[in-house]
Amino acid sequence: MDVSVSLWIGTIGVLIALVVADFFIGGRKPHEVSIKEAGIWTAVWVALALVFGGFLWWHGGSQPAGEFFAGYITEKSLSVDNLFVFILIMGKFAVPRIYQQRVLMVGVIIALVLRAVFIAGGAALVSEFSWVFYIFGAFLVWTAWKLIKDALADEEDEEFEENRLLKAVERRFPSTDKYHGTKLMITQNGKRLMTPMLIVMLAIGTTDVLFALDSIPAIFGLTQDPYIVFTANAFALMGLRQLYFLIGGLLKKLVHLSYGLSVILGFIGVKLVLHALHESGVHVPEIGIPLSLGVIGGVLVVTTVTSLIASRKQEAAAAATATEKDQIDA
Repeated sequence: MDVSVSLWIGTIGVLIALVVADFFIGGRKPHEVSIKEAGIWTAVWVALALVFGGFLWWHGGSQPAGEFFAGYITEKSLSVDNLFVFILIMGKFAVPRIYQQRVLMVGVIIALVLRAVFIAGGAALVSEFSWVFYIFGAFLVWTAWKLIKDALADEEDEEFEENRLLKAVERRFPSTDKYHGTKLMITQNGKRLMTPMLIVMLAIGTTDVLFALDSIPAIFGLTQDPYIVFTANAFALMGLRQLYFLIGGLLKKLVHLSYGLSVILGFIGVKLVLHALHESGVHVPEIGIPLSLGVIGGVLVVTTVTSLIASRKQEAAAAATATEKDQIDA
């Protein structure tokens, strides 16, 4: 799709305006986010993504619109997996609930800026070297296999481990051990100190970069248009804060999420390899956007349904075991 400089500037301006509006309407005053509030804002961000997809359809036709929706759904589904780690980060730093939305808002903005750098680098690579698709495809297939192995081993991260950047910041800059409202820095005994609020924001933002290592190649498997890659990531990330509060309590019930994500990443990995072969002159079938949308959407629906069924069975079994134990004790 032909994207002019003015369209880039206008899009970034609109996204910034949306973030500012989100902050002043729902995020300026620290408070505990209710399920109702989170649900309304989640619906708003999804509606905005649909409107933007409609704009792409009007501006460039069905192809870029389809690529955007495929990329948006993929990034959104992968971002749900991020929420597990965000919960661990909030727990490790003991973030009070009234400050969690501020942490997520700033953390997501940091993540979006860092992802923009990744996207720019990825776009430069794929435009110059078609063989990069082989690397991206192989990496996604390997990631899919690793997800399945971890899921089968039933391994869960019980504690968040700080990355090297975060450890370096904490070593270099002294910090307090208590929160001081939403302040990021304070002066204490003549010394300038960081607060845990700034540290946890950096943790959210920089940790997301690790997730971008598979999500960015995944979306380049669906579209090579940097504009669509960036906007799909932007809309997926900007609604992540509300999604955290909306489904935070339901995340443990999505027991088959890793399997679904592994299928999606593996599928896109194969799609990338086929595309690379096609670019190299090998006559192989290519997977179109309609099929990609169908596979991604179908996998997510099946994963969600089977997860809820499995969770219900586990809860019933646990309740039966507890009842049997009470009867024995009695």
